[in-house]
Amino acid sequence: MRHVPETLPGYVQATASSDPADFRKALSCFATGVTVVTSRWQSSDWGMTCNSFASVSLEPRLVLWSIRKAASSIEAFTRSGGFTVNVLSHEQEPTARQFATGDMDSRFAGVPVQRQGSERLCLTEAMAWFDCSIHQLVDAGDHHILIGQVQDFGWRDTSALGFWRSQFGHFQANTP
Repeated sequence: MRHVPETLPGYVQATASSDPADFRKALSCFATGVTVVTSRWQSSDWGMTCNSFASVSLEPRLVLWSIRKAASSIEAFTRSGGFTVNVLSHEQEPTARQFATGDMDSRFAGVPVQRQGSERLCLTEAMAWFDCSIHQLVDAGDHHILIGQVQDFGWRDTSALGFWRSQFGHFQANTP
């Protein structure tokens, strides 16, 4: 007989077989930063909003993010040889929304960028950026995890754009 845990007071409890919307609601309780990941493939620029970015290793310098296998830009990111992660500042909520939908021309329209030595674009108003070569591609369910080896990076001091419970906000450091 399988043991079913007692429901914790104040929680909505679900199982792995529950409605996927319930799983997404639980995941949305984890506040994240917001990034735009860019790439250059077949002489075109590609970009998308992403909040699955994380650090992996300091030595070597590795970062990761994930992309849905069904994404229209999957080939551009997995076959291009590299990507640039742009960590968005609190002023860039419109940029995050712009890179979440539409064709690539409309995503980049009016966004200040600088082409790196890798040929990938860096969003010049981002608070940090990491230009990476693909180190490893990991098959993970309905996503691929792209692990990148950081080749170049930069940052500036400002507040970060955040995402929590499917809403944008910002993170600001407490300074004395």
